[in-house]
Amino acid sequence: QFREAGLTITVVFCGFAGESYADIPTVQATVGLVPPATRAARLQEAKQISDFAAHLGVGVTALHIGFVPHDAATADYKAMVVVAQELCDHCAGNGQRLHLETGQESAAALRQFIEDVNRDNLAVNFDPANMILYGCGEPLAALTLLGPLVKSVHCKDARWAARPGQEWGQEMPLGQGDVDMAMFLQTLKEIGYEGPLTIEREIAGEQQLQDIQKAVELLHSLVRTVWS
Repeated sequence: QFREAGLTITVVFCGFAGESYADIPTVQATVGLVPPATRAARLQEAKQISDFAAHLGVGVTALHIGFVPHDAATADYKAMVVVAQELCDHCAGNGQRLHLETGQESAAALRQFIEDVNRDNLAVNFDPANMILYGCGEPLAALTLLGPLVKSVHCKDARWAARPGQEWGQEMPLGQGDVDMAMFLQTLKEIGYEGPLTIEREIAGEQQLQDIQKAVELLHSLVRTVWS
């Protein structure tokens, strides 16, 4: 049906029952493969999602892996490296990359984790708004640091919180937040990015559709300017 409609699926994203984005501490406790109580079951589910993506002919599976511990010397960090390796190897068996979405860690921490996992098919889905929403770093500097690891992006905008990292920032329609979208596209060009520009607007209803349409128009305009 997708093929008949002329649509190409670029990524299948993992989501798990029990995850909550109510606030930053709740994200830390419930999201991704980090929470120990749900890790094994979610790892198996992520493998099944990879298989489903392969059935659809999609070459990328992605997820929020969760708040990976910052201390690489801890047992918890080493356990997450092993989990990521196992999922990467499963995706590789399906001819897929695995993309970790930015959000819960700094760009430097994410790059170090990817280096420690040491799998060629592990890459980054870069969401500039998440860097602001979570208070994890200035988006353009983060994008430059991650560079060629970035294989997919979310075009999403946000405003900084009064206390970054302690409370949520505010998601905004594309072009109305603190992500400089023109410079975002310029930086993507500079790092050699050639993937899709995926619009994400995390509200529901008619306003979501209107904001997405305006985002399409904005991106078309910026692409003409930046890539001309």
